[in-house]
Amino acid sequence: MKILLPVHAGEHSLEAAAFVASRCAPIGANPEIVLLNVQQPAFAGLPTRAARERLQAFYAKEAAKALEPAQAILAAAGLKAQAMHVSGQPGPRIAQTARMLAADLIVLGGVRRPPAAGALLGSVAAEVLARCRTPVLLLRGAEHPPDRGMRVGIAVDGSPYGNAAVKYALRHLPLFGAEPKFALIHVVREGALQVQALLANLSGAGISFEVMRTLRQQAVERALRTPLRLFARAGQAVRTVELDGAPGDAIANHADAQLDLLVMGSHGHGPFSSAVLGSTALRVASHCKVPVLLIRRP
Repeated sequence: MKILLPVHAGEHSLEAAAFVASRCAPIGANPEIVLLNVQQPAFAGLPTRAARERLQAFYAKEAAKALEPAQAILAAAGLKAQAMHVSGQPGPRIAQTARMLAADLIVLGGVRRPPAAGALLGSVAAEVLARCRTPVLLLRGAEHPPDRGMRVGIAVDGSPYGNAAVKYALRHLPLFGAEPKFALIHVVREGALQVQALLANLSGAGISFEVMRTLRQQAVERALRTPLRLFARAGQAVRTVELDGAPGDAIANHADAQLDLLVMGSHGHGPFSSAVLGSTALRVASHCKVPVLLIRRP
């Protein structure tokens, strides 16, 4: 597995290294880990070669200071990492590097943002998600998840994106430590069911309890059919959780109360965080206190 760990000066960015270090036993002795430091451009259009060389030396020195603590964390766990630095804007450069390396995962450490307009995910995370389809694990400024018995929820809705989240989790089980406990989470959209029930009761008899119960069961079965088959094929135990209410709020509240990590697919498009993630994924990623693994590839 190839993991990209962006690192900047500050304790929160070291969470990425701490998380990977905590996975060292199940991941194996030789994962491909790349530490990346992005230096903000100091000057533009330097006129001489000597000046450009001095600037590159400055970048290298500052990058070394930022990368050294993360390297020490990984080394203490017996893990080796390639270190590299580039200059530019962090979000685009992280995304560009992930594409260049064909990374399997980007791990971003940082504090959880307040749900204010424009600050939902933080500019770096939003830029990375907008510019590449590499899965991104957002750590939330808290202690990293346990390395044994991690409670992992996967949000599914019957779409290819929810199924992609399941496939990624099963393909990369070591990320979740030893003996993870999985749950498939589906939110029943009562409003949509009521519309279907009304259409099913054109005789004017009203919405019957039996019709609502049947439609609800059919919706749940459609959403869970493929994920359950994938887990059965992998020989991995899983339980199911049905939630009611607005999907974003219901999933975030359940994750904060019951999970150590949440996995979800995203089918948004476009350069803005709300369009990139879709409304449900954006709300969950912005409000959830536990780490969120976002799968952008259907």
